[in-house]
Amino acid sequence: MSRPVRVGITHGDYNGIGYEVILKALADPEMAGMCTPVIFGNSKIAETVRRELRLEDVKWRRIDSADQAQDGEISIVDVCQAPESLTPGHPSTEAGLAAAAALEAACRALEQGEIDVLVTAPINKRTIYNHETFPYPGHTEYLEARIGNGAKATMILFDDLLRVALVSTHKALRDVPAAITRENVVAKINALNDTLRRDFGMDRPRIAVLSLNPHNGDNGLLGSEEIQIITPAIQECVDKGVLAFGPYAADGFFGNGTFRKFDGIVAMYHDQGLAPFKALAGEYGVNYTAGLPFVRTSPDHGTGYDIAGKGIADPISMRRAIFKAIDLHRNRTLHDRISANPLRTTRQQPERQ
Repeated sequence: MSRPVRVGITHGDYNGIGYEVILKALADPEMAGMCTPVIFGNSKIAETVRRELRLEDVKWRRIDSADQAQDGEISIVDVCQAPESLTPGHPSTEAGLAAAAALEAACRALEQGEIDVLVTAPINKRTIYNHETFPYPGHTEYLEARIGNGAKATMILFDDLLRVALVSTHKALRDVPAAITRENVVAKINALNDTLRRDFGMDRPRIAVLSLNPHNGDNGLLGSEEIQIITPAIQECVDKGVLAFGPYAADGFFGNGTFRKFDGIVAMYHDQGLAPFKALAGEYGVNYTAGLPFVRTSPDHGTGYDIAGKGIADPISMRRAIFKAIDLHRNRTLHDRISANPLRTTRQQPERQ
């Protein structure tokens, strides 16, 4: 019998709702049988939040490194100093440094095989950003550079019905058109196709590709990207056996329910794909960094400064991020095992004497 999946969880911005949703999620009795959670953060901060939330049933053991974690227990690795007092809802440089320290410690644990998957609580991109030590706009870019080993990361938001990938992620709207190249669109279609097959267990996934401009560009009247870039990119993928379709105008695609006919969606930019996704998925959405050597998920929400410290944060998305990380890891492991040892399709004939 295989051991439970060892899940590393970074505490994110401790002035937000990270510890609240982590502890509430780990209070779920199903967790103990499915995984071994290892929190990268600070045990004193966790204890403060636990007391405030009155989560007496959530108990943990402080350990020096993730390889000391024991199945059936929650563990915490201290990676930073606790502040003199917490200031929920108020960004701080110290909280940003602590979030970066947790990420670095978790990445080392992944590389050393001490944890199997990574789940990250939300960070504040402004407080964690540092030109020298953390010059990245978000988790996705950091993880690609830190543990990607040259692989390109693809940000996918998903629930049980929708799986949305983006050609451009954290870019100002004015910079989006320059990022919509044939090469980039082809790369994201192929990346989503590979992920749906390897990590989601789909044999022949159907992928929809959205247009960049309103009304699909109206035959060039509202923009030529659909004609010159997106359609040729789709055809290039189809020629190589990918079931890609489109481009579809985004408003009608989501408004009339066409999205239900597809296993995955490639959107051109952040809000085009994620605004409808979040409206449809609600608190059940999960953020997945696909394409890397390791599985990483996160809840589909931010730091929640407006409700931090009030005890009302919903742990559903964090709980699902943990469960889905386990599912993705198991799917990938099975796919890689089968791919490494494919069944023979023809009977080998004995050599003639």
